[in-house]
Amino acid sequence: MLSRLSRRCYCTSVHRPWLFLGLGNPGDKYKGTRHNIGFEMIDTFAESVGIQMNLVNFKAIMGQGFVDDLPVILAKPQTYMNLSGESSGPLAAYYKLPLNRVLVVHDDMQLPCGVLRLQEKGGHGCHNGLKSVMNHFRGNREFARLRIGIGKPPGQMDPKAFLLQKFSMAARERMDKALAEGVDALKLVLSKDFGESWRLFNVEQKYKHLRQHTVIAA
Repeated sequence: MLSRLSRRCYCTSVHRPWLFLGLGNPGDKYKGTRHNIGFEMIDTFAESVGIQMNLVNFKAIMGQGFVDDLPVILAKPQTYMNLSGESSGPLAAYYKLPLNRVLVVHDDMQLPCGVLRLQEKGGHGCHNGLKSVMNHFRGNREFARLRIGIGKPPGQMDPKAFLLQKFSMAARERMDKALAEGVDALKLVLSKDFGESWRLFNVEQKYKHLRQHTVIAA
C-alpha cells in the first residue's frame, strides 16, 4: 500500500491530480500486441515527462510525478484486460478522485490504425476492459478516454485473435507516430478542460487519416 504521505501530498496539492490508466495484459507474451497499446501509451508518456513506473500497488504498475506542477498518477492494471476495474476502482477511491479526473487509454477497433480520439465520457463499446472499469465505477461513464485506433480485423478474422496479434511493420510505424501524438494529447488534457482544444485535436486526427488515404490513393 502507498504511504499516507504520498496520498496526502497529491490530494492537498493546489491542483487535484489526474489519474491516467492504460489498459492491457501483463506479461511478455502480450507485449507489442494491439490490445496492449494502452500500456505502451502510458510508458511513452512516463518516459517523456520523466516519471518512473517503479511502484506496484492496487494490482497495478504505477508512477507518480508532476507535469508543469500538475500532479499525475500513471497506472497499468496487471489484472488482465477483462478485470481492469479491480485495479482502477480501488485506485481512484484511494486518492478520492472524482471521475472527471480519470482518463482511460485503450485500443479501439472502431478507429483507423494510428488515429487518436479524446473523449470526455461514453459507453464501453463492447470493450471488455472498459466494461470492467465502468462496473467498478458503479456503472458511471463520466470519465475521459484517449482512444487509440488499431483498425478492424481483415476479412473474417476472429477479433480476439486480431487483438492479440502484434502490429505489422507498416502499422507499427503508424502506431509509433500515434504514441508521440498521444503524449501531446495527454498534456493537452492536463492543461485544458474538455472543450474547443480537445475538439480541434480530434479534427486534426480525422484529417490526418484522410490525408493518409489521399497519399495511398495517389
